[in-house]
Amino acid sequence: MSATHPPEPAETGVLTIDLTALAANWRLLAARSSPAECAAVIKANGYGLWLEPVMRALLGAGCKSFFVADAIEGERARAVSGEAVVYVLDGLAPGAGVRLVAANLRPALGSLDEIAEWGRIGRASGRKLAAALHFDTGMNRFGIAPRDAAQAAAQAEEIVATLVMSHFVSSQLPDSTRNAAQIDAFAALAAHFLSVPGSLCNSSGIFLPARPHLDLTRPGYALYGGNPTPGAANPMRPVVRLEARIVATRAIEAGESVGYDATWTAGRASRLATLGLGYADGAPISASGGAGKLAAEAVVAGVRCPFVGRVSMDFVVLDVTDAPQDAIRRGALVELIGDTIGIDDLAARSGTIGYEILTRLGARYARRYLGA
Repeated sequence: MSATHPPEPAETGVLTIDLTALAANWRLLAARSSPAECAAVIKANGYGLWLEPVMRALLGAGCKSFFVADAIEGERARAVSGEAVVYVLDGLAPGAGVRLVAANLRPALGSLDEIAEWGRIGRASGRKLAAALHFDTGMNRFGIAPRDAAQAAAQAEEIVATLVMSHFVSSQLPDSTRNAAQIDAFAALAAHFLSVPGSLCNSSGIFLPARPHLDLTRPGYALYGGNPTPGAANPMRPVVRLEARIVATRAIEAGESVGYDATWTAGRASRLATLGLGYADGAPISASGGAGKLAAEAVVAGVRCPFVGRVSMDFVVLDVTDAPQDAIRRGALVELIGDTIGIDDLAARSGTIGYEILTRLGARYARRYLGA
C-alpha cells in the first residue's frame, strides 16, 4: 500500500486508507455470509477512518444496510445515502426521537420502555415506525431480556420490527461454550418473531463453525483489516497504513535514560530517533518502552525498532541502533502500521486490542484515501 502522492514536509504523521481493500473485505464477508445479507458497522466514525469515505466505498461494493452508534452518526450516514438502511445501535436516547424520524433512522430498541416510546412517537407522526429489537443474550450491557420476549412481541405490534438482533460475547473464541448458549437463547426468543429477520453475527461470528448467520450479519472490525480469527491467519486485507516522520535524531551513551520519569535506560551506546506523533494522535501510552516490558515497534528501513521511554503527547522515541544508519535522518517516514506491523500486532505490544488502536487514530494525521 502506498500513498497516491508524497506527503507534504509539514505532515509529521500520514494515515493511508485503502478503500479498495475495505470493499474487498466486505465482499469476502458477504460471500461467507451468503445467503444472509451482509451489513456493515461504521460506528465510531467508521472505526476511526471517517464515516463518509468508508460508507461510500461500502455502498459501491454493494452494501445496503449500515449500523452506527448514535443519531448524530446516523444523520451523517443519511447525508451520504438517502436509500441505505441505517440502524442506530444506541437505541432511542431520551429526546432523540425527532431527529431519528427526520433522518429516517431505525433505532435498535433495547428495552420495553424504548419500544413503548417509539410506538408513541409513531402514533404522533401518524404511522408506524421501523426499528430493530435488540436482545441481551449474555453481554449484560444493553438490550431486552430474553424473558421479556413475549411482552416485547406484543408491544412491537405498535411499530414495524424490521430486525431482531443480539450480540456475541466470545465469538472470537470458537471453542467457547458461550457461543452455543447464545445461539440457543436467540433461537428461543426469536420464535416470538417468526416473520422478522434475525441477526447475531459480528465479524468473528461469521467464521464460527456453526455458521449462525441467520438473515443478516454485522461485521465491523474485519472490514477494516482486523483479524476476526485470532490464533489463525488473518483472512482480511490490510486497510490502514500509518507512517510517522522522524523529527530528530541523537546518540546517547550507556546509562542515559529516555523520556518522562526515566522509565528506559540504555544498556549500550544507542542511536535514537524521535517521531512526530504521540498519545494525542492515538499512540497508546501503554506502548511505551521500559525495563522488562514488551514495547511497540516501528519499521525503519526494514528493521523493527522498539519504542523506548514513555510515549508523550506529541512524540515517540525509537531505539534505531540496529537499523541502517543512512536511513535515519530528519524527515524520513517510518511505518507504525502497515505490511510488517499489523493492527493486531501493534495492539498486542500495547496491551490493548486492535479496535482501540483503530478508533483512536488521531485527527492530526494527514489522510490519504486510495481507491476513492
